[in-house]
Amino acid sequence: MEFSELIKARKSIRGYQQKPVPREVIEEILSVAKWSPSSMNTQPWHVHVVTGEPLDRIRRGNTDNMVKGVPPKRDFPMKEAYEGIHRKRQVDIAIQLFDAMGIARDDKERRTDWVMRGFRQFDAPVSLVLTYDKYLEPAAISQFDLGALSHAIVLAAWERGLGTVINGQGIMQSSVVREHAGIPDDQNIMICIALGYPDESFVANSVKSVREDEANFVRYVGF
Repeated sequence: MEFSELIKARKSIRGYQQKPVPREVIEEILSVAKWSPSSMNTQPWHVHVVTGEPLDRIRRGNTDNMVKGVPPKRDFPMKEAYEGIHRKRQVDIAIQLFDAMGIARDDKERRTDWVMRGFRQFDAPVSLVLTYDKYLEPAAISQFDLGALSHAIVLAAWERGLGTVINGQGIMQSSVVREHAGIPDDQNIMICIALGYPDESFVANSVKSVREDEANFVRYVGF
């Protein structure tokens, strides 16, 4: 697939087959993604590939903490609530997903279940947990580099018939992830990526988010 086709075809997958992903396929994806650009070639990333019982323990720990009302705690500060146009875009994709799933506005049970799917990392068979060394803080540029790596991972996976979703909810209880994935104390958890074979019967997988027209975010200077 040409790059222009690949980047337009990829979409977030939120329902997965319970089918193992061979380690050699993940190794191939990461061997491609590692060529992502990074600031001054620092390559500040670590990738922890988690599956099986350790991932199940992360799911249970995340879910239990959220049900108990344990406040989210990430390894770095971020804006938890969006506003303005950013909030509108967030709401727009939620509406698309709920419409596809047939979840009514007043159906609190199914809406809650949908939220909990995120904390379960969408029940994907594999989670890639991306981290960087703590001593790099303040790490804005390193976090930018991990974003580039994330994009390369999701594209390389899609090219190989695998679905992904970059999942911030899955690492909101960072202590749970750190414990069960065995992440060293000298690394900060940035994000996780759910990975697996798409379940074509899961209707939310048909949803593709909308992108703004370039006129709304691009300025040309000196042309």
